[in-house]
Amino acid sequence: MPYITDFHIHSRYSRATSKQITLENLDKYARIKGIDILATADFTHPAWFRELENKLVLQDNGFYQLKNSENETKFILSTEISCIYKKGGKCRRIHLVVICSSLTKVKKVNEYLEKKGYNIKSDGRPILGLDVKELAKIYLEYDDKAIIIPAHIWTPWFSLFGSYSGFDSLKECFEEISDQIPAIETGLSSDPRMNWRISQLNNRMILSNSDAHSLDKLGREANVFNLKELSYKNLYQSIKNNKNLEYTIEFYPEEGKYHYDGHVDCHYSCDPKQSKKNKNLCPKCSKPLTIGVMNRVEVLADQDEKTQEKKRPPFKSLVPLAEILAEVNNTGVNTKAIKKEHDLLINRFTSEFNLLLNTPVEEIKEANNMLGIAINKMRKGDIVIKPGYDGIFGTVKIFSDKEREKLEPKQNKLF
Repeated sequence: MPYITDFHIHSRYSRATSKQITLENLDKYARIKGIDILATADFTHPAWFRELENKLVLQDNGFYQLKNSENETKFILSTEISCIYKKGGKCRRIHLVVICSSLTKVKKVNEYLEKKGYNIKSDGRPILGLDVKELAKIYLEYDDKAIIIPAHIWTPWFSLFGSYSGFDSLKECFEEISDQIPAIETGLSSDPRMNWRISQLNNRMILSNSDAHSLDKLGREANVFNLKELSYKNLYQSIKNNKNLEYTIEFYPEEGKYHYDGHVDCHYSCDPKQSKKNKNLCPKCSKPLTIGVMNRVEVLADQDEKTQEKKRPPFKSLVPLAEILAEVNNTGVNTKAIKKEHDLLINRFTSEFNLLLNTPVEEIKEANNMLGIAINKMRKGDIVIKPGYDGIFGTVKIFSDKEREKLEPKQNKLF
């Protein structure tokens, strides 16, 4: 049976996050989105950890559920940690997603880190002056069912393969425990196909998660596992052995804010080939370009993605429902009208993922004609994209300007 999972999000205790992120709201929005297994986030933060202890109950299957909830959301214990340290004569800034099997084991690691003088109170995603390899070893020592996943591995500033602070290989980073790193996370600026070009990832699972800082961003990237029996043990074995991943749900990588190279101050961006011609300098001001994900993949790629295409699970690229509705109605995403229409659609079609992935187009058109056309175009990849760069998100449009002129908004209201 397929289960949709999102292993990497944040609580309200992380910087630049919504204050609306409570366990109750996470439970509610997981149902709205159609997420079956959702990360708790930020389990190193003392205040959030107390909420996890007080409000979650461990189930026989190894997952946690919110007490007294009518929803069936399964929570998995997960956090992101930032490690900043020197290695090989270079400052490294690596983010790590850690999944643990129980609150008891999480508590022991939290106590150990505090005893060693690491500040885990300052932020939901703490910054530790600790080699990422040593941090991974600590979790694996305390929890033999822990899962270590390098986060958003291509982000220029804070990742395993980042162009400014990362490594050229997983082995260089994790050394003797490299074989205990079973998976990587693509991040918003890359998709699985880009990662298929890296031979050192051939035997590792390629996962995609939302890294959500607000409730509406939950599931913007996710993973679909096909498990005969839903349990933490089965999920752990699936990731460890690179099995049972049916497909991943993807943000269009061009929409990520580090996909292309560029210089935000000059509003300039370009692909890697043009950067090379420019000698990685901005042609407007001659300052260095911020080298993006696509460029970094080109540097490390050592095989054609086609060698992995038949061996790897497929992926599906989606545009969030609210963004589609905003374009269909030619209005802002956060308007009351869009929220009302979004809620009506969820009531009719069960969840956002069910609508975007599974519902027949003709059935969608019965509710909203242009929405049906838009979702059909999205499923075919027939969209217009402007790549992001240097911290600026890219844009994805379903309709080109010419298409909008031709389309009449017939039946463009629900029911």
